[in-house]
Amino acid sequence: MALNKHTIGDLGALAGKRALVRVDFNVPLDKQGRITDDTRIRGAQPTIQALRTAGARVILMSHLGRPKSIDPAQSLKPTATRLSELIGTEVAFADDCVGERAVLASRALADGGVLVVENTRYHKEEEKNDPAFAKELAELGDVYINDAFGSAHRAHASTEAVAHFLPSAAGLLMEKEIAFLGKVLDAPERPLVAILGGAKISDKLPVIQNLLPLVDKLLIGGGMANTFFKAQGLQMGDSLVEESALDAARTVLAAAGDKLMLPIDATVADKFAADAHHKVVGVSGVEPGWRILDIGPATIAAYSAAVKTARMVVWNGPMGVFEMPAFALGTNALAHAVADSAAISIVGGGDSVAAIEQAGLADKITHISTGGGASLEFLEGKTLPGIAVLPDKA
Repeated sequence: MALNKHTIGDLGALAGKRALVRVDFNVPLDKQGRITDDTRIRGAQPTIQALRTAGARVILMSHLGRPKSIDPAQSLKPTATRLSELIGTEVAFADDCVGERAVLASRALADGGVLVVENTRYHKEEEKNDPAFAKELAELGDVYINDAFGSAHRAHASTEAVAHFLPSAAGLLMEKEIAFLGKVLDAPERPLVAILGGAKISDKLPVIQNLLPLVDKLLIGGGMANTFFKAQGLQMGDSLVEESALDAARTVLAAAGDKLMLPIDATVADKFAADAHHKVVGVSGVEPGWRILDIGPATIAAYSAAVKTARMVVWNGPMGVFEMPAFALGTNALAHAVADSAAISIVGGGDSVAAIEQAGLADKITHISTGGGASLEFLEGKTLPGIAVLPDKA
């Protein structure tokens, strides 16, 4: 899984050339259109600055949200404003990503100038990976760089088809993501500990199946653990259980041996609410009318001990209902355990990353992935279209 693709250095001299860069500026906006988390914009800065230093004219394209047509509430204009603040120079904005005005704006840039074009998903052809639309996008650049690892699992016009029309390469963030995640699959430091959480086992089953032969320990948390418990014959009360995944859970349990670690206690609540009554019980002591919403203190201790022995840790998904403070203890405790570990640490997934950042621990994590779904599909061993389309090195 090591990156054997063209990178920026393979594109030759870039001074005066228009570099069309697919970034992942799919950032959260509040009701006033203000960015509430600029992590993805900051993640694109190294590639943007490297291109500017090389004298390229930088044109940035991205999607934001899931608009069905033009929607001012999902405009990329706030990202241009924020990027301008971050890099300390004016960033131009085009109100469309294709067409004469966008092309003229790309040609009007000075060397080292930066332009953000409007949301690619304003056009239905984007998600259809339409070649004609991709050809229009390609008119904005002389070379194409994909730096949007978070969208690399999608075969869309701006992530896949456009690469057929221009000399293409991976950006610095793409390189970094593949270097770290690829090491998990190809050459992990051992012991390798994986931590997987989240609500549903079906969301993570392919990752579990791909990682089990590779890891030394696989720690399971979140609602997905409940399905494993039910598969073992335990009563889960009102806990979330995927009945359709019970057979798959039994198959994993049979194959995993002592590699798989499940919670030994849990915080249960009498309703799914932030103000619910809650208590700690053993996982075999979930009563009718109660539901598991977090791992318990004994599990936190056991999982933290496993992390402490690791030389590499990969974590994706919360240990409980992280959005509610009463049930965020497990996720927060694991965040500290991973940050305090001497291991190479790779963290992905919205809640896991949020726990790390809210605790002020981001600078103690080796690599925080911007990938989300792309990270999971990469760890499943899938081929990502946005990477596969880039030319191989000779």
